[in-house]
Amino acid sequence: MAVLIEAINIKRKILFEFENAPYACLDSDITTPTARGGQTLVRLKMRNLLTSAVFEKTFKANDKFKEPDLQVVPASYLYSDGDGSHFLDQESYETLTLDEGMMGNALEFLIEGALIQLHKYNGNPIGLELPMFVELNVVEAEPATRGDFSSGSGTKMAKLETGLAIRVPPFIKEGEKVKVATENGEFAGRA
Repeated sequence: MAVLIEAINIKRKILFEFENAPYACLDSDITTPTARGGQTLVRLKMRNLLTSAVFEKTFKANDKFKEPDLQVVPASYLYSDGDGSHFLDQESYETLTLDEGMMGNALEFLIEGALIQLHKYNGNPIGLELPMFVELNVVEAEPATRGDFSSGSGTKMAKLETGLAIRVPPFIKEGEKVKVATENGEFAGRA
């Protein structure tokens, strides 16, 4: 029998199944009643892992949810074409394809051969999890001009090998490798 999770125990990043779809909890807020006999309520901000839709819903504290039949498998990025983005499952060596909707902005951080975690629901690929940081080459960088702090932050624009444009410190040059945070797409240091 599947493991059941009570709504009151669902916290940030916990995965659960609701209405036959897998969800990830983004935030939870517990409201305890002031009157006797009142119900404790749990308000969840949750993301549907199939559609990426985010919404909030309130549940009773003792509502129960199944754990979703999710697998996380290591995979490497192969290429993208009109059919979607293709990955090689590192365990079964089968090619798995994610469509554009499942990819989100992940292509901004992926180069050929990059290792990621691929999510499968009931055996079918539904999405991916990028590492916290990726290392990418700078292919274009504005020349740094001495004393140019007009932007207020002392940064300049740089274009990376994936096409992503980010702000970097003035000392970063073309050909250098930089570390980029995948959560917000910001410069995180030299690689």
